Amino acid sequence: MELKYEQILPKTKRPIVIIGAGGIVNDAHLPAYRKAGFEVFGITNRTRARAENLAKKFDLPRVFDTVEDAVAQAPDNAIYDLTLMPNQFVATLEKLPDGAPVLIQKPLGDYYAQTVEIIEVCKRKKLVAAVNCQLRFAPFINAARDMIESGAIGELYDMEVRVSVYTPWEIFPNVMYHPRLEIQQHSIHHIDLVRSFLGNPASVMAKTVRHPAKEMSSTRTNVILDYGDAMRALVSTNHDHNFGRQHQESFVKWEGTHGAIYARMGLLMDYPKGQPDLFEYCMVEGDNPPQWITVQIPGSWFPDAFIGSMSSLMRFVEGSADHLETSVDDVFQTMLIVEAAYASSDTGGVKPEYSQKVPDEQ
Repeated sequence: MELKYEQILPKTKRPIVIIGAGGIVNDAHLPAYRKAGFEVFGITNRTRARAENLAKKFDLPRVFDTVEDAVAQAPDNAIYDLTLMPNQFVATLEKLPDGAPVLIQKPLGDYYAQTVEIIEVCKRKKLVAAVNCQLRFAPFINAARDMIESGAIGELYDMEVRVSVYTPWEIFPNVMYHPRLEIQQHSIHHIDLVRSFLGNPASVMAKTVRHPAKEMSSTRTNVILDYGDAMRALVSTNHDHNFGRQHQESFVKWEGTHGAIYARMGLLMDYPKGQPDLFEYCMVEGDNPPQWITVQIPGSWFPDAFIGSMSSLMRFVEGSADHLETSVDDVFQTMLIVEAAYASSDTGGVKPEYSQKVPDEQ
């Protein structure tokens, strides 16, 4: 079976202006753009030295003192790549040219009111705004989507994302003590991924909890997404499994009436070193015993998925794609599910009626 996993590149590669010089730019954005052959026009950061270090490492031609300087020198067809924290989005978006295309780092806000404010700025300035929910574009996700959309595994009835790893949050000091750590900063990837396959759920049931020996707000989560009585959709994450790699897990699994797909997300295992990805599928044919087939899928979540999110925006702007896949309008739905998950976690489930007496023997 030939699987379509490669990113679809734009016909015209627009120059990119990067605003922000954090670790994700070094680890994913710039390696992705270099791999895709995208032109980075220049970079700016509040601490200029960080931008200069990245410019030197990746041979970027320009470092700007401020966002205003970057905008003033940028060509008219530039795409702006915001790699900042959400509390800096609004002020930065206000400085961009009206109508400019912009890729905004996820999450689209730290809380609902901030999300609304960000979207309002994008609408008022008529920005062509997308959100970097890049897991949708990972090569193994592209391959799975191709199989599912072709009908190869029949009617989809189960989708599960499971992560049980040890995450060294100390390498993310900007979010380590975030009051909404796990869902807002991590499981949002998986929730958005499920949405990209199944659409919006009717309801959400969730519980996110902290580690008793850590100061972080939450590090483990279960989210059940309600798609009716024939579809199970589950996101289960545990970032505290610090017991070696033997029983660590990090995968997405899809099951259908004619087959199943399993994709290991190696990036999250032994992070940041990572482990190899794995893509397997199994077809059910007559009375033949199930047999899993392994397919080598080149590329991974980092950096290849970041090619996909930027390419999607470039293709929409040039008119070769009629749908902006991670538009702010679309990702707003993901943010609503995140809000619902926190509300469900805070409210709790249905309490058993423990006050009821045990029935007497008849």
